[in-house]
Amino acid sequence: MEKTTLTLDQKYKFYEEAVQNAEGEVETLQDLYKSIRKKKAKILREDFCGTGAVMCNWVKQGEEFKSFGIDLDPEPVVYGKENHYGKLSDEQKKRVEYIMGDVFDTDTEKADLIIALNFSYFIFKRRKQLIDYFKKVHEHLDEDGVFVLDLFGGPESMMPLQEKTKYDDFNYYWDCDKFNPITHECLYHIHFKPKGGKKVKRVFTYDWRMWGFAELREILDDAGFSQTIAYWEGDDNDGGGNGEFFPTEEIDNCDGWVGYIAALK
Repeated sequence: MEKTTLTLDQKYKFYEEAVQNAEGEVETLQDLYKSIRKKKAKILREDFCGTGAVMCNWVKQGEEFKSFGIDLDPEPVVYGKENHYGKLSDEQKKRVEYIMGDVFDTDTEKADLIIALNFSYFIFKRRKQLIDYFKKVHEHLDEDGVFVLDLFGGPESMMPLQEKTKYDDFNYYWDCDKFNPITHECLYHIHFKPKGGKKVKRVFTYDWRMWGFAELREILDDAGFSQTIAYWEGDDNDGGGNGEFFPTEEIDNCDGWVGYIAALK
């Protein structure tokens, strides 16, 4: 019989395999921080942490590394505690903390590095919401702190389309359902089709506003950050990105792109 639903394990296992590379993200983030501050970041705060895959991998760098993450949704946290936190050593577990809360209302110790990845802050559709969030981040950064967020864009990201990627155990579908060119509000879905099973639609749905480099950097400036640096992904010479990012102020546009912004306190 064909499967019509996904288990919790399938849902987040498929997502992380298709969308995240937590170990690689830790390396990228650490390299980015070192290029700016000439030293390693030790304390990480992962906003909208979900399963906490990044923060759990963060502490594997050594005994001096600590991390904590904030999220409102208990479901991915339950998965993350079992599948990421649960696989850490007892010593590593002491240096990781999941915090159930709202990023606006949760006070934490200051961090060297605060991240908002997977375009999570796109949930804020108004400038005032975003500047209030960025001010909160600025408040919780250490003196040499850096805030890193990712973003995406390009003409293909603004057109209705559905992209399919095949993996060993499943197919992954990225579905741009709607895009409003006036407000930049957009609706995206992720669908999965397990091997030997039926396509499960709208496993994840994202009701976002797509923010761009220029406006984000201006809002970060207004929130009190001293400098912002734009990072662009290199080309793999086969129509995609190579996972390596470099700072730039001028680049040719492409159909679809992913980038980072590093904001310095």
